[in-house]
Order: sequence, then structure tokens, then C-alpha cells
Amino acid sequence: MKKVFFAVMFCFISLFAFNIVQAEDTAVMQEEVVLASDSAPAVAVVEESIEAETPKVDTGDTAFMLICAALVMLMTPGLALFYGGMVRRKNILGTMMQSFVALGIITIVWIVYGYSLAFGPDVGHVIGSLKWSFLNGVGLDPNPDYSSTIPHQLFMIFQMMFAILTPALITGAFAERFKFKSYLIFLVLWLTIVYCPLAHWVWGVGGWIRNLGGLDFAGGLVVHIASGTSALAAILVIGTRRGYKRESMPPHSLPLTLLGTALLWFGWFGFNAGSALSAGSLAASAFVATHVGAGSALLAWMFVEWLLKGKPTMLGALSGALAGLVAITPASGFVTPISAMFIGIAGGLVCYFAVNFKEKLGYDDSLDVVGVHGVGGLVGALLTGIFATTLVNSAGADGSFALLKIQALSALASIGYSFIVSFILLKIVDKLFGLRVEDKEELQGLDLSQHGESGYRF
Repeated sequence: MKKVFFAVMFCFISLFAFNIVQAEDTAVMQEEVVLASDSAPAVAVVEESIEAETPKVDTGDTAFMLICAALVMLMTPGLALFYGGMVRRKNILGTMMQSFVALGIITIVWIVYGYSLAFGPDVGHVIGSLKWSFLNGVGLDPNPDYSSTIPHQLFMIFQMMFAILTPALITGAFAERFKFKSYLIFLVLWLTIVYCPLAHWVWGVGGWIRNLGGLDFAGGLVVHIASGTSALAAILVIGTRRGYKRESMPPHSLPLTLLGTALLWFGWFGFNAGSALSAGSLAASAFVATHVGAGSALLAWMFVEWLLKGKPTMLGALSGALAGLVAITPASGFVTPISAMFIGIAGGLVCYFAVNFKEKLGYDDSLDVVGVHGVGGLVGALLTGIFATTLVNSAGADGSFALLKIQALSALASIGYSFIVSFILLKIVDKLFGLRVEDKEELQGLDLSQHGESGYRF
């Protein structure tokens, strides 16, 4: 059965690639015929115009974006520490490994075909073609469709770091019970069939949400809503942890989680400010909004927890900061610092109640991915439609009811697509390979049962 499945998948992908390449060849032939029929003077005018507008690499922007790409890369090890501290001691390495291994797998998938599907020449406003597979045509000259002052390869690797982090976020929902082999398969499938199309819809030239006017500066739709709703699908398919609601499962090391949060916060400046794609006033504005949003949410979560539960906790403060970072992400390049404060407060409060409400719903979101990333991303996407202003970013839009409707439609599309496709993928992987570890392996812990090693030796 497994061989048949892989054979069918191979044939499907091959046929898909052939159709796209064939369509591109046809388009190129038609373009050549049109050019050949034009007069020589017209061609000369076009060539002169192109030469005059040739993008040029700016060393300042390039240096800035190299640093930002490195900062976003640091977020994945930061996430490993954040999640690792929140699980039980016997699962720390297994949990960290699920994040860290994405740095290897997604890197290869991205350069082979992922980047091309996400940002390559548009096919039907829903996906990029395979023209840029194996980085064909992705060189050191700028691509003006995305940035006219940095090398195309730099834009590619900056976006790669987003692609690495996003599926790693999902792992917090099914922590302590997922087979490592099955996770690797799901990782590749999810990036290919969920992340790449969504990235093209929102950020790719020709993508339908981009054409609609939807605003997502740095990943509220593509990163956080997608990972949060996919996490919900995973929870429903895989079920609860052994002993859930019968055994105490507190974080085993909040200092590790604090360190992870600090690295995430630090890296988030590259995540958001870097999405300006140049070193200038917009990057500075996004940097300020990011910090203000995170700090505001930290306080909002801490004070509401203090009010309702009697004591402010370190875990609550860390969760609040993360909720603020998530909520401000889609708005960071479109709003003023004061608007960022309101978005952060809203994100902290709404995510606090969302995380606590899961107890009544009865689902086991181990590390609160749905409540923080899914809900926080939705809050940020919607509030972008209210607080966005062209005074900050002339390429954006001013907040209005019309923009709010576009943001809501974009969020709904991201939620629906991510949830449905993730649910189907998880069902397929579960049928073929199984998603959960055996009960005895879960009791033993993922560190020993999946990797044969222990995070602590006393």
C-alpha cells in the first residue's frame, strides 16, 4: 500500500510539473511571435527603457537583510527552547528535535521546488510555477517584483527562514505523542501543499489575496493563522496525551522557556522589520511596532491573570509577550506605535481567554498553539483592517470597513484551506504510517523511544 501511495504521488507531481512547463513553453513561444512582429525601433525603445530601469544592489539594504535573515533563522532554535521547557522532562529532546530538524528538511525542499511554488511566476493566481526549481534563474541580481535593491537569492533565503519556522510552530500542539518518522513526512507534505500555496496567495506576484488588497506585512495569515488552524486539525486527528486531565503535566523548565522567548523576541525584529526588505523608515516603524505590541500584550496578559487568578505567573508573562508578537506581525508595517499598543493589548487579552477556554472545549493543545498563534494571528489580521494607515506605509491602505472585509475574507480563506488540507494530510499519514507513538513509548518519553537519548543525566 505504501509503495502504491508513493508511486501515485510521484506520478501526480510529475504530471503537474509537465503541465506547468508545457504551459510556460507555450507562453514563451507566443511572446516570441509577438516580439518578432514588432518593428525594430520599438524593440530598441523597450531595450533602452529596460536598461534605464535595471535594479541595482544596494549594499546597505543587503547588509540589513543578511542580518534579518540570520535573526529569523535564530527563531527556530529559540522555538525549540521555548517548547522544550514547556514539556515534561522525558520529552525535551524529542520536542526540540521536531523544530531543529526543519532547518535541514525545509532548506532542501525550499531550494528544490518550494520557493518556486511560493514566489515563482504565477499560475492561475493560486500557485507559482516550477520555473525557479533548483533556484534556476534565482541569482545575485535583484528581482524587482519583490525587491529592487537586494540580490534575488537573499530574498529567497529570507523567505526560507519563514518557511522553516512555520511548520515547526505546529509541533507544540501535538507535543509528547507524535512519531518522528511520521512527522518528517507530514513536514514535507504540509510545506508543499499548505504553506507554498498560501504564501503565493498573500505575497506572490499574481496571488489572489495580494490582488484583492489583503494586507499581511510579515505573516499573520501565512505563518500564524496557517500554523494555528493546522495545529487544531492535528489535535483533532491525533487525540489527547495519555493521562490528559488525570495527571499533572506542568512545564519542567521555565528558565528554558524564558530563554526561548527572549530569542524569539530578538529574532522577531528581523522577522517584521526585515519584511520591509530595505533599511529605511518603514523597517524602523515595523521594529518599533513589534516591540510595543509585544510589551503591551505581556502586561495585558499578566494583569488579567493577576486579577482573575490571584497571582501573575512567569509562564503567563511569556505567553503574553508571544501573543503580542503574533498579533502585531500582520500589522507591523502598516500601523503607528499607538495603534501597535492597542493591537498588543487586544492580542494579550483575547489570547489569554482563548488559551483558558480550551479546558471547556476539551481538546489537548499541549503548548497553546491554537490559542496563541491561531487566535493571535486572527486578531492581528482583523485589526490591521482597522488601524492600517498610508501615513506609515504608502503601499498599504487606510483602515476602513472595506479593508476590514478584505482582511476577514483573507483570514477565512487561510483558516479554511489550512484546516481542511491539513486534516486530510494527517489522515493519510495516519493511515499509512500512524501518527502516534505506542502507549509504552509515550509513557517512556520521546527522548528515549524516538531518539535513544536523554536530555538530562543526574
